[in-house]
Amino acid sequence: MRLLYTLAWWLALPLVLARLWLRGRQEPGYRRHWGERLGFYGRRPAPAMDTIWLHAVSVGETRAAEPLIDALLAAWPACRIVLTHMTPTGRATGKSLFAKHGTRLVQSYLPYDTGAMPARFIRHFAPRICILMETEVWPNLIHQCNRYKVPVVLANARLSQRSLGKAQRLGKLITDAARGITLVAAQTQDDADRVRQLGVRDVVVTGSIKFDVVVPEAALATGAALRAAIGARPVLLCASTREGEEPLILEALARASLPPDALLLVVPRHPQRFDEVEKLIAAQGLAVQRRSGLAQGDAVAAATQVLLGDSMGEMFAYYAACDCAFVGGSLLPLGGQNLIEPAALGKPVLIGPHTFNFALVTEQAIAAGGAALVADADALMAQASALLQDPARLAAMGEKALAFANQHRGATPRTIAAIKPLLP
Repeated sequence: MRLLYTLAWWLALPLVLARLWLRGRQEPGYRRHWGERLGFYGRRPAPAMDTIWLHAVSVGETRAAEPLIDALLAAWPACRIVLTHMTPTGRATGKSLFAKHGTRLVQSYLPYDTGAMPARFIRHFAPRICILMETEVWPNLIHQCNRYKVPVVLANARLSQRSLGKAQRLGKLITDAARGITLVAAQTQDDADRVRQLGVRDVVVTGSIKFDVVVPEAALATGAALRAAIGARPVLLCASTREGEEPLILEALARASLPPDALLLVVPRHPQRFDEVEKLIAAQGLAVQRRSGLAQGDAVAAATQVLLGDSMGEMFAYYAACDCAFVGGSLLPLGGQNLIEPAALGKPVLIGPHTFNFALVTEQAIAAGGAALVADADALMAQASALLQDPARLAAMGEKALAFANQHRGATPRTIAAIKPLLP
């Protein structure tokens, strides 16, 4: 099976590269560092420190990895980290978050999973351990790690029932890869049980590292400045919205009874969609401003109905600036997104019915009173309207969200403790 998978990769590679070039029209970062994606790195002097390899595919995983990366560098002061990504936005996020570590953190794109390319990566960087974040299982990468005696850890692991079914349909390809994983640090007991069904031998439950993320002071300052630009108007944030969700939200807004001075702040998950979403807002006849058009000291116009969050790396600032937050990817069957960040800032959280990627944490947040489930976009607007017009209820729900987030901290030291036997 793995040989067929490898052959499929080589046959598809021209199409993969063509798609990469086309995506580069909207995101120029996709046209850079192609050599890294193909496993070519040039000549580099041997590193003065041993290498820990950590893979975080894109923005969400990179931000989630921050407490783990900080803890790894503190626990192993004689090591450096090679941080790999698949997307330019993930790479840019890593550069912003980890510049503080200087030469102790090096970034690269993950090579394509052809077998030869991961092998070249391993020979070049000579990692002592490979740590994959959340859901990343690459059969050839894991095979090459096993071949070169590099332990493989799946950290902050999550596996929905739907993803388990897909993995099981791939049969031996995935089960062999799963057996090649040395250790899985799972977010929940349900995740751990599903991972074991794939054949992983060593599975521990550590909790979600995302609860350990510390909100940067700079993000709080940016959020405060944005809130000052908005003024005293009530703000509903729709964060990390996905394709197809914005029309539902905008149409529901037209039918809603939000406070007349309320501001809808929309932040699409993917930056290549910023222009598209602005056109959708304008097509609804709504007055729109873009975050990128606000210079320091500018105010959001009183007539503006929708503020488009078209900036990267400011999600904490957007959460800090709002009164309540809807977390996108959940109105349509897309699996939902991380609701821990708004909870950690003490913001009431609204979330749609499709949360299969974050099922347990969503259930726990709702049970704690810090989040509320909404059936559709109209229910979202109705809940938001009720909260924004009831300051006492809004504050109480925010306090419960913060208490929920604080209660679940501690996954990072548990993960470090699990890794220590593999990295003396």
